[in-house]
Amino acid sequence: MTSQEANPNVGQRIRTLREESGLSLRALAERCGLSVNAISRIERGENSPTVASLHLLAKALGVPITEFFRATADRSTVYVKHTERTKMERSGLALESLGIGLRDQKLEPFIVRMQPSEHSHTDAITHAGQEFVYCLEGEISYQVSDTVYSLEPGDSLLFEASQPHRFWNGNNACALLLLVFETGDGHPAARQRHMEA
Repeated sequence: MTSQEANPNVGQRIRTLREESGLSLRALAERCGLSVNAISRIERGENSPTVASLHLLAKALGVPITEFFRATADRSTVYVKHTERTKMERSGLALESLGIGLRDQKLEPFIVRMQPSEHSHTDAITHAGQEFVYCLEGEISYQVSDTVYSLEPGDSLLFEASQPHRFWNGNNACALLLLVFETGDGHPAARQRHMEA
């Protein structure tokens, strides 16, 4: 599924939040620095928003970036077809959500695709809760505190995410990971931190 196909729901959510805030397209554009045309295309699902654009829109609307991916509140079951995953991406890194929107959600699973010679962050990050990583394809280096773990297909890693961590693909092939965040208080900081450039 392409990001253009995945983003109409995100665009609709942005439009809903904008309208609930009583903002016109022009007013939101002035707040976030994006053009009216760019926001309009995002809302209509005609343009794939970058992570940087989503951060600007979230700040302008006064919501966490995760609010754009919340489909329905108070759901007790979330079913996601493989053709309908919500996708967030920035240069060399793409996260596809495997399920967001559960009532009191504490687990957030993603498929992560990382291009060759790319890294998640220049500096290590921390966030609340725990993190689970399972290598599906390729090879990835995952640093937790001062230790670097080399993950190949079938290898996994589970750690307290309060430890500084980052990962990178130092190989010539794309790497594919299953990444699951757990936060005891259900706070979306893990996803936000991982998508910051």
